Amino acid sequence: MRIAIYPGSFDPITNGHLDVVRRAAVLFDRVIVAIAENAEKRPLFSSRERAALVRAAVRGIAGVSVDEFSGLLVDYARRKKAVAMVRGLRAVSDFEYELQFALMNRKLAPQVETIFLAPKDEYTFVSSRLVKEVARLGGDVSPFVSREVKAALRRKLAL
Repeated sequence: MRIAIYPGSFDPITNGHLDVVRRAAVLFDRVIVAIAENAEKRPLFSSRERAALVRAAVRGIAGVSVDEFSGLLVDYARRKKAVAMVRGLRAVSDFEYELQFALMNRKLAPQVETIFLAPKDEYTFVSSRLVKEVARLGGDVSPFVSREVKAALRRKLAL
């Protein structure tokens, strides 16, 4: 079984993330959307809330599961017997950042490849950070996230 890990903070998961999940699900037997616990980031949603939102969003996509992890990504990938880590790329600036991680991960775990996938054009500008900012300012985030995420943002931001 060819297992891929799609790691991220997913704070919150966007339609761009979901597009990458769908693309990865075609390439691998199993895709684990792995929600990272990153001490350097101050997420709006707890890891439990993010996991619930991701589970709701990926429901119905065959071969996709959701998990939470902390620590070194390559250690997690080894534990899950993954052959690849999937990373989404929206722009050239993403590539520079992601390439550094991919090369470090290759040095730490040469048996786990990093696969870069680009979302549909309509999602290339969408990021969790921008979605949260639009929501904070009262804008409509419907084109960028699921109904569940939109509702969760409203509750969390008391809009």
